[in-house]
Order: sequence, then C-alpha cells, then structure tokens
Amino acid sequence: MNIAQHIALIDELCYRPFPAEHGPSDVGVSGPGHHTAVLEAADDDDPALRAVTIDQYEKDRDAVYELLASRWGDTPPYNLQTVLLRTEQEEIPRPWAELSERASAAYLWEVEGTGRWVAVAVTDRDLSQEVQLLALVTETDPP
Repeated sequence: MNIAQHIALIDELCYRPFPAEHGPSDVGVSGPGHHTAVLEAADDDDPALRAVTIDQYEKDRDAVYELLASRWGDTPPYNLQTVLLRTEQEEIPRPWAELSERASAAYLWEVEGTGRWVAVAVTDRDLSQEVQLLALVTETDPP
C-alpha cells in the first residue's frame, strides 16, 4: 500500500460504522467504538532487518503525518509510554491500552465533525510481534 492508499483508508474509517463485537475486519481488527487498520506489516526475526523495517515504517508514518497535519493541524507525538504506565494504576479504554502495549508513540488528531480520533503509530515495542504501521480510528477520547 502506498501513502495515498493509507490516507484513503483512514478517511474511509472515519465514517465506517463500528461493529457490535470485537473481531477481525477486512483491514485489521474492529470493535465497539474503534477500528485498527494494519497499513503495513513485516515479520523480521533478524534484528538488523527489523531495525530497517522500523526505520522505513517510521518514515511512512511521518509521510502520513505530513498529509494529515496539513488537513487537521500539526500535533506533537502522543506519548504512549505514559499511557502504558497508567494501565497499571487505572482502567484505560481498550483501543488506547492495546495501542500503548504495542507502540511507544503515535500522532493523534481529533477529526472535526466526526466525533472520532485518528492515531498513526509504528508497533515496535514487542520483539516477538511483527512490526506494523497502524492507523487507529476511535470514538473514545485518548486518556
């Protein structure tokens, strides 16, 4: 998928209805109040290849950021490490808790007129999981 396709999918998810139950979707997983789309994925066991993949996905994330920021405004990276630490002390809503377990930071926008939030992140936290470039679209405010 290229950057234009990523943007088109994010736009579509901003208006796609949410399912009643959590489960797989045509783009990743969805559940009540959220869609998580896998924009890119690679399962590299070799640490050197994994590092190259992470670097490329971060560049792709930044390219998506540039296009969305021109539309919805510049935003600083959202620190998911803080969210992860908070999960030990409080109940964090499902899409945000899951994203914080998988990624260190995300770019985040509230999409005016939709009641939804969009986050774009690279899942690099767990070495046993594949590296993914994700887009999260949710009606749940970030913690």
